[in-house]
Formats: sequence, structure tokens, C-alpha cells
Amino acid sequence: MVRVRIAPSPTGAIHIGLARSALYNFLFARQNNGKFILRIEDTDPSRSTRESVEAILEGLKWLSLYWDEGPYFQSQRFPIYKEYAEILLKEGRAYYCYCSQERLKAEKEKALKEKRSWQYDRHCLYLSKKEKEKLEREGVPKVIRFLVPSERNIVFEDIIHGRIEKSGRDVEDFILLRADGTPTYNFACVVDDALMEITHVIRAVEHISNTFKQILLYEALNFKIPYFAHLPLILGKDGKKLSKRHGAVSIMEYKKMGILPEALVNYLALLGWSPGGDLEIFSLEEAIKLFKLEKVKKSNAIFDFQKLEWMNSEYMKRSTNERLLMGVKPFLIERNLSLDKEDERRLLAIIEINKERSRNLNELADNIAIYLKEEITYDEEGVKKFLDEKGKENLKELLKVYEDLTDFNKETTEKVLRELANNLNKKPAEFIHPLRLALTGKLVGPPIFDVVNVMGKELVIKRIKKALTLTLDNYSQNN
Repeated sequence: MVRVRIAPSPTGAIHIGLARSALYNFLFARQNNGKFILRIEDTDPSRSTRESVEAILEGLKWLSLYWDEGPYFQSQRFPIYKEYAEILLKEGRAYYCYCSQERLKAEKEKALKEKRSWQYDRHCLYLSKKEKEKLEREGVPKVIRFLVPSERNIVFEDIIHGRIEKSGRDVEDFILLRADGTPTYNFACVVDDALMEITHVIRAVEHISNTFKQILLYEALNFKIPYFAHLPLILGKDGKKLSKRHGAVSIMEYKKMGILPEALVNYLALLGWSPGGDLEIFSLEEAIKLFKLEKVKKSNAIFDFQKLEWMNSEYMKRSTNERLLMGVKPFLIERNLSLDKEDERRLLAIIEINKERSRNLNELADNIAIYLKEEITYDEEGVKKFLDEKGKENLKELLKVYEDLTDFNKETTEKVLRELANNLNKKPAEFIHPLRLALTGKLVGPPIFDVVNVMGKELVIKRIKKALTLTLDNYSQNN
């Protein structure tokens, strides 16, 4: 059975790179009827926080990347790592190192001055029994280092990158357990992946250098070596490492922006892989069927926030009004808009005429707010252009007609406006532009008679009367 995992460190919220890795692992597991496992690599207590754990869980759930097993916590598995470290010690595949940080730092600085690469010189491997006993009596802190077989090459076939090879001479004797008993990343990772029967390790390309060390550990511990697939980097449009200047990097920041999780999942899937053809918009279920791990590209992926916004707008257009209402409610509450008094059918109608003009739920909330707030903000240029003496005169004429209208709906309000324009030998636009500004405060928006219909007679009359009291002077002072 295929078994994959995502193994974040709880030192912050889930970010774009981790989310993409989680998604690819999830897709591969579901496609192969396998298991998707969540492991929290919290071996560093000084950096790991419960808040970060909760943020990771919340982010994965928001993206609908539900795990089958876990979360497992490495901090609860220290005795296991110690047991396997002792096995390696007994078999002569690891040794105690008593070197102080000061000695190691001095050796590194010396190598730097001599312009040569530095590796641990195995000083402690060659200590005599007497020297070791003395160090033990003195209580000198010690770590456990792995004895790297330097006479051989380390080779593995990466599903994405193909054959990758490195000489054992280029791998130093790395630490397995620190002086305080905590395991290093490579050691804990191998023990856990083996004991959790992980079949495929799908992770970021930065981990290729770790893979050589891990393969040596798999072999030394007689563990089955999994398949490896290293995903390309995600860069900003400027070709540099993704950072805050390229857009939010925490997944939950995108939620705050009003990005739909299904749109973000769709976009993440395309950061390094393509289903082929012109297909860009697809559901998570469709991605499970289409995804091919071996088709993931070697080249770096480029994160384009504008493309994500476009994709999100497409999802909003295609979403049901009920789905968008559920998503936009928190944004309306943030704006102190009371929803209890609002008829849900009316809100759905407001969403219907505004969703195609909203790139995200935040924008949708702003557009909905126009229909719910007592006061609205008017575009200053619009006030100059359409609420001048001529514009207000047209609004006054329209107000009389609308006040007398008993059957107030989209069709009747359009009909009487056009009849009024015809009777006064004017263009309908001379009434429509001032009306739009009076009702929404904006120069553009949904079809105006859709707006009139959704607002209803009472609010339309109220907004027109308010607009008639505006002058550029008093508007500028109030804003």
C-alpha cells in the first residue's frame, strides 16, 4: 500500500511551499488508494509552539487535505530514537563525539582561511579507550555521530530528477543525537519514515542533500528505502525565493484576503505540474484522477498572485450563491453588518448580481455592504460629473416616477425610466449614471436595474433623496 506523509515543523503557520507538498502527497495517496500521514517534527522545544501546531492543522483542514493517520509528534518518540542510535553504536556504525563547539568553530575558521571545504575530522573516532574514560569521568557533553562509509558512492533514482549520485567522501560524519538527547532531523526522519512504513517521500528539492545521509541510515539500520520525489522550488515572478513581497506566504493569510480554498488548491496543483492541454480549472476530485507524480517538472515554479486572483474570480463566478454566502458571512460580520435582520433570499440575490465583479470574498463583502449599510461613500469624481445641477434635476424627475410606481421591480423600473427619458427628449444614460451613483456611490457595477430590483423601493427612494442633498463641498468635508 502507498503510504506518504507531510512532516512540518511547528515553528510557524503553514506556507505555500508546505501546502503544495501536502497537496501532492494527498493527491498521490488518494489516487493510489493509499494513506496520507501527518507527522509534526517538534524536536526543537525552543522553536516549536502549540499555536503553530494548531495553525498547521487549521490550514490543512481549510484546504480539505485531511490526513488518514496522525498527527504523530516526534517529541513523544525520543526513546525510540535513542534505541536505534544505540544499535548503531553497538554495531560500530556510530561513535561518541566529545568535541566542544569552540573546537569545531576554530576548525571551521581555519578551513575558511585556507580556502578549503570543512568536514568533521573524526577526531573523537580515534580517541583511545583511556581518553574516552577520562572524558566520561569529567562529564564532558557528547553527541552521537554516524560513521559515513566514505569509500563508496551514494546513488538514488529520483522520480522527478532521475539518477542522483554523490561520493561518500563529500558527506561528513553527521550527528544523530545531540548532547541533550534530542535527535537531528535526518535521524528522526529516517526512523519515523521506516517505522511508519512510508513508501514514497515527496518533498521539496532542498532536501536532496539530506537524502544521501538518509539512504546511508536506511541501509545501516536494515530499513527498506522508500522512493524519493523532490519537488521544484516555488519562486516569485522576479525569480527570487518566495517571500512576503510576492504576496502572503501563510496559507491563512489567503483566507483573510477572501481567497476560496478550492481556488487555492487548484492553483497550488499547477505550481510544478500540469494536467496537459488547456485545462486550468479543475476540482480536487478531478486533480486526484489527473495527477501524475512523474509528470512534475524539474524546473522551478513561479508564484503569480495575479494569476491566483484571476483563478479565484473564476471560482466565484462558478460557485453557487449559497456557497459564497457561507464564505462571505465572516467578512460581513467584520464590517459590523447585522445579518440577523436580513432575509437570506435577499442576500443571495445581492450575491448573484455582484459575484462576477468580485475577485475575492473581501471584495464581495464590500459590494454587498452597499446594500446593507445606512451610509455609503460616493466617488468624488462621480459627484462632480453626475450630481451637478443637471444630474440632480434628472434624479428629481426620476424620483417622482419611482415614488408613484406601485409594482416596483426590474422590468417596471427600467420601463418607466426609459419612458421618462423619451418624454423629456433625453438619453436614458442621463438618468442611469446619476441613479447608479446615488444608489451605490460608484461609477460602475452590476446592471443598474438589477441593483434597483434587489435594493427595493424603500431603499432606492431613500438613497435618491440622500444624493439630492449632496454638494461637492459638503461631500468633501464629510469625507
